[in-house]
Amino acid sequence: PKDLMAFRAVARECGYEFRLLDEVMRINEEQRKRFLRMARNALWTLRGKKLGVLGLAFKGGTDDIRESPAILLVQALLQEGCQITAYDPAAGERAREVLKSSVEFVNNAYDAANDADALLLLTEWEEFAALDLKRLHGQMKYPIVIDGRNLYDPETMAAAGFTYYSVGRQPATPEPRPAGAATHSTKLNPS
Repeated sequence: PKDLMAFRAVARECGYEFRLLDEVMRINEEQRKRFLRMARNALWTLRGKKLGVLGLAFKGGTDDIRESPAILLVQALLQEGCQITAYDPAAGERAREVLKSSVEFVNNAYDAANDADALLLLTEWEEFAALDLKRLHGQMKYPIVIDGRNLYDPETMAAAGFTYYSVGRQPATPEPRPAGAATHSTKLNPS
């Protein structure tokens, strides 16, 4: 998005109406709205939900948050009445300057997932691909992952006990548990 805006500004300075870039920006905005609808559908309502957010940077491998879709999504989720706990390996401090005290920032992905109604993956980081899924599952109130980067394989997530939503793919759900089995995840480290 930030590069698109720069290209569009240069085109306008040269007197060129770059409709393709305008359309790309419109599509990007529609993608954010679609992600919010996916989260709303997964959770029925967003108001009052505690969401863990993984990734705030414009892209993995940077602390740049300018025009970050993740920041824009977090702001929209806050407006919907969500409580947000967020972690980004590099962009946490910069994001804190923008989001201020409206978001709780933590030092690792597991703390972001702690007692969450759902976990949202918004920026692709190698660190997130290597998470211990059993531990992650144990941290969450409800094992629901909404993956905006398609970082995980749906079958792997379902096999690990997650209800998993991703972009452009069917949701994956865990196999039904035998009668009498626990229906909620339990914390590995009770506080």
